[in-house]
Order: sequence, then structure tokens, then C-alpha cells
Amino acid sequence: MKKILRLMAFAALGLTGCTGRPQPLETDHALTAAEIEAGILTPEVMWKMGRAGSSSLSPDGSRLLYTVTNYDVAENRGVTQIFVQEMATKSVRALTDAASNNADPKWSADGRTIYFLSDRSGSQQLWRMDAAGGDARQLTHFDKDVEGYGISPRGDKAWYVQTVHVADRRSSDLYKDMDKSKARIYDDLMVRHWDYWDEGDYRHLFVADFDGREVKKGVDIIGAEAAYDVPLAPYFDMGEIAWNHAGTMLAYTCKPLAGKTYAESTDSDIFVYTLESGLTQNICKPRNFGREGAPVIEPAAMPGYDKYPVWSPDDTKIAFRSMRQAGYEADKERLFVYDCRTGDLQDCTPHFDYNAMNVVWDGNETLWFIAPIEATHQICRLRLPEAGAACGTPDPVEVVTKGDHDITAFSKAGDRIVAELATISSATEFYEVNPADGALTQISEINKPVYDHIRMGEVQKRWVKTTDGKQMLTWVILPPDFDPAKKYPLLLYCQGGPQSVVSNGWSYRWNYQLMAAQGYVVVAPNRRGLPSFGQEWLEQISGDYSGQNIRDYLSAIDDVAREPWADRTRMGCVGASYGGYSVYYLAGHHEGRFKAFIAHCGIFDFESMYGETEELFFINHDYGGPYWDERNAVAQRSYAHSPHKFVARWDTPILIFTGERDFRIPYTQSLEAFTAARVRGIPARLVEFENEAHQVFQPQNSLVWNREFFAWLDKYVKQR
Repeated sequence: MKKILRLMAFAALGLTGCTGRPQPLETDHALTAAEIEAGILTPEVMWKMGRAGSSSLSPDGSRLLYTVTNYDVAENRGVTQIFVQEMATKSVRALTDAASNNADPKWSADGRTIYFLSDRSGSQQLWRMDAAGGDARQLTHFDKDVEGYGISPRGDKAWYVQTVHVADRRSSDLYKDMDKSKARIYDDLMVRHWDYWDEGDYRHLFVADFDGREVKKGVDIIGAEAAYDVPLAPYFDMGEIAWNHAGTMLAYTCKPLAGKTYAESTDSDIFVYTLESGLTQNICKPRNFGREGAPVIEPAAMPGYDKYPVWSPDDTKIAFRSMRQAGYEADKERLFVYDCRTGDLQDCTPHFDYNAMNVVWDGNETLWFIAPIEATHQICRLRLPEAGAACGTPDPVEVVTKGDHDITAFSKAGDRIVAELATISSATEFYEVNPADGALTQISEINKPVYDHIRMGEVQKRWVKTTDGKQMLTWVILPPDFDPAKKYPLLLYCQGGPQSVVSNGWSYRWNYQLMAAQGYVVVAPNRRGLPSFGQEWLEQISGDYSGQNIRDYLSAIDDVAREPWADRTRMGCVGASYGGYSVYYLAGHHEGRFKAFIAHCGIFDFESMYGETEELFFINHDYGGPYWDERNAVAQRSYAHSPHKFVARWDTPILIFTGERDFRIPYTQSLEAFTAARVRGIPARLVEFENEAHQVFQPQNSLVWNREFFAWLDKYVKQR
């Protein structure tokens, strides 16, 4: 439930489903005189910011390749451009213009060529250009979009991902004489996923010859009739596919399940395809498990997500991320290493109580990765043990970087590391990381024109005592020009996920600085159920949505409300997804604390949610099971505390947002809540977006969302 679809973001940019060449994006991102004079962050200012990402160092570490996406609100779309920065001089040049979308840039093995996806020919195809930016050539001419790709290190092969039609779900396909019928027909789950109906189309992985001028039509290595996706739905993250360094094998993530089994399972595995033989091996079910002195991993212990394979430089090992528990999408992401010679599998972080993400090899014996630690994301290093010794001891994980920030990605070339880093007060910029001591040096200023004129509020790191005597990290964001002699309204922010970090990072959706700039003190607690504080803290929430984590929310807002500058008579409560559930639940249990609520795509009725959502493994784990299982005490407790059962206690104005394409928490949940509020005579407003799903991505929709959001708070919270 917790992640944002890369596919949805691409769709908002016009990167998928192109029907014609887009016109150049012509927009002025400079702040207006009025915006400069006001000096505060507004939704309009935020949409003028460039959004950086997709960074990678050249093989020799001398240049940084990255993308920046800029938006035109009037056109209601964005365009992504590719840039390169010289590490020695910090000079930056654009390699593409704003006449088309150009994304996912990658270096060739020798650093002389840049490959990228572009829609400049009318559909999204694979292109190449010189590293200096000239001589752009189209490499694929397929009748469908290329949704992801990878050129082999030897430069003679390529993999690419395309959508293929596998099964007929439409009545017009099944009944040729009924070509105007719009029925969809199903015999099993899942009928829809995230924001789309299953109409028999799946992403498949192809391997093709490449002669430097053209990528030939490839072979579908998944199988033309395979009714599943590579990479995995619904995120379709191309990081789940990787060439070995010899260019002879391809590792990828797959969940080859169907129907009800697929809906109830998280059992994805790592598969290795050998080009010469055409054979595929599942390395999560190998012949050997462990070795003397190492943890023994049995096949039955690998029923959760296994994802993101990364080959060691000598191709003898594959590192990947693995979850132990079946059906639990927020389980600890263990760092596993598979030995290609022996078939051994080892858990390399058994004593490290945090996730391992963005794994990178440094030689054949050292791994770097990102871990969420106390509401931040840091770069870590792990040296693999000598043969015969167990992973994790005696060489523990070393946390290399430190500070209150979000490192969301990094690349390494030789001894140079460049990270993508954000904070609550700044969007993503690029930082060089000293591998010896983790010191960070900012090397980009993509949004300097904004920061030069916009005042950000102070961010306080506060440890709040919970009702069970623990300490909870809570971010408190003060308005710009904060005056402790004045009284300020408070906003309690309820995080979604439910297992997503409330980190010191930037968001273009729920932006704490944006809320603070409108005159509110924002209280963002890392309540129970969030990562980065160990698995015990994380797992409390499962099967107990209405328990300690709800009390944690109230502990945080009550603690801040005791400050002399806090006006406890003017407090609001806002949140999305699980945070929306929290809003609905607190609406019946807040004991008069709040003057207004705002819920976005929240869970309102647990019983109807069970039958309406798609990934059943999520609610089977987090609720404890289906509502009809009366012998299941955990499940029955969950359903007994569904927010809709406490509507009789609602007495506070509530604003509800939802997206018509949201199939994770279907928009009908929001309709139920809105109906209940109005029938009860409670002031309520419903804002429904017909072309959005679980999040709001499109610029104009976002501005409408923000106008409604702050108008509601100003009316019911800010006013005395």
C-alpha cells in the first residue's frame, strides 16, 4: 500500500502511451515579483521547482549523469531533460532540450555513449548519443513503447521491457460479434491492480541482439503465454533486472503466480537466464543452502519478496534484498548474497535491525547500501566475511553517513560516491560522499533560485515519551519567521503506509514546509509501525491498527500542545491512506482535541475494504485475516475497531479527498465516509479526482488539492 508508482509518474509526464510528438515545453520557472516579496513556499512556487533524479557516475567517476523534470501548470504536464555535470569543474550542460521527454539515461561500459529513452519520435523508444550530447540515434523502432532497457557490458546485447497481450478479458475479444460491448470477464483474482484493470496485458522481458546501430526484435524470455509481469507489478521498477558483467546472463525478479494465489502471496524470487543455453534458474530455490559456519537458509524460509539482484564484479555472487515472512510487504529487507559457484545463500545482515536498499558492490567482498535509521536514510558499508565465516559477524554493518537527511539513491565509481539527498527543507540535490568518513559536500544547486528567495521554517527534532514509556522521534516544523511570543495553530500529520518512514525528506505531496508556510506548526510523529526504529517498533501495528500507534499520535500532539506558543484550541488532523484511516478513527476518539479533519484515500469500512481492494496479502497480514473468520481473534479485533463503527461519535468538520482510479483503497471508502458525515449533519466536503489514483500527480489537480486543503484548514482551524 505504501509506495508510489513510477509508471504513474511517467504517465503524468507523457512518457507512456504517446500518440504523437509533444510540443516543446515553454514555461518560465522564475519566481514572480509577488512570490519573491512574499518569500514563503506556496503550491505554485513548489510546482516551479525542478525535480532531480536518475543519477549515475560515469565509469571513470569524472562526470555525473542525471535528469531534471520541470512542469508547466497551464499545459498540465512535465518534461524530463538529461544533464551531465563535470565533477572537477562542477560545470553543467543539458544534453537534451524540452521538446520531448528523455529519461532513464545510462552510461555505456566505456563511458563514451549515453543510452536513454525518448518520445521524440512519437512513442517511447531507446536512443543513444555521444557522451558529449551529440549524434542522437534511435535504436529501436518497435510498434509499442519500450518501458525499460539495459545494454550488456559488452555492448552486443540488450534487454528491454514491453507490454504483451496474454489473455482476453474483454467481451469484445471473446465475442467477436459484440464489438461494442464494454464488459470485462474474470474467473479468478486479481481483477485490478493499483490503478488499472487486468485486461490481459503484462510486462515481459525480452533479450535482443544489438549491433551498435539497432536493437533487433528480441526473444520473450518469460514466455509469450506467461500471465505475470517482469518487473513486478504494480511498480514495474527496472532496477529488478540486471546484466552480469560478462554480458552472458541476466538476473531478474519474478512472481510466477496467478489468480487467488497471486493476490495472497508476496513470494517473488530471483531468476537467472543464461543466454547461450536459454535456460532459467531460480536461485532462491537452489541445490545448496548455507555452508559450515554460515546460517542455513531452507527453501521454505524464502516465501516473501526477493528482489533487486546485483552481480559482483567477478560474476561469482549475486546480492539481493529478501523478506522472510510470507504475505508481509513491510518485513525487514535482509541483504542476501548468493554464491553462483556453490549455490549457497547467506543472510548478511542478521544482526542489523534495519532494511538494506540500493545495494552496490565495491570489489567482490564489500557491499554498500542505504538503510533507514531513526527517521533518516543513511549510506552503509558491509565487508563480507572470509570463506567459512558467517555473514554479519564479526564484521558488522558500518553506518558511513550521518545527519538528519534522506539519501534516496547513490552511485559509486572507483573511490567516488555521489548521492541524491533531500531534507524537509530542501528537495533533492546531489552530494559527493567521502567514503572514508561519510562527509557530505553539495555539488548541485538545481533549485537555488527558489531557496534564495523563499524562507523555510525551523525543523525541530523532538523525542516524545509515549504512553508505554518509550521515546518517539517527532519532527516539529515551525512557520517561517516564527515568533515564540505568538500563538500558532497545530497540525497533526498522520503517516500512510502504514509502514513508511516519516523521514527528514522532501515531498511534493505532503510537504511539511508548505503547511508551515501557511502559518501552522506541523507535528509529524514516527509512531509505532514505522521503519527505521527496529522490527519490534515496526511490527506493533500489524493486527492492531487502533492500538498503540493511535496513542502515539495523541502523545505527540499533546506534547507539542503544551508549548506556550501552541494554541491547543486550534488543532487539525490530516493524513492519507493509513493516515486517512487514522483520521477517520481519531474522528471518533479524539475527545475534542481537533477542530477539523482531512482524510485522503483513507480506509473507512474494514469489511467492505476486504472485498474491494486487490492485494489480499496486505490486509490478510495487517488485519489478521478475513472478516468472516470468527475464530480468528486478531481479525475480529481489527474489524471491531473499523472507523465506520464509531461514526456516532463524529462531531467535527471533515474534508475527504479521493481518486476514482484508486483500486488499492477504492474511492468508495471515501464515499462511505462522506455519506456518513453528511447524514450525521457534520460539515463535510468531498473532492474526487476522476483521473487520479491513490496519489495526486497532475499539476492542476495538485493545485486544486492544495487550495481545498488550506481553505478547509483556514476556515475551521486557523480562525478563532
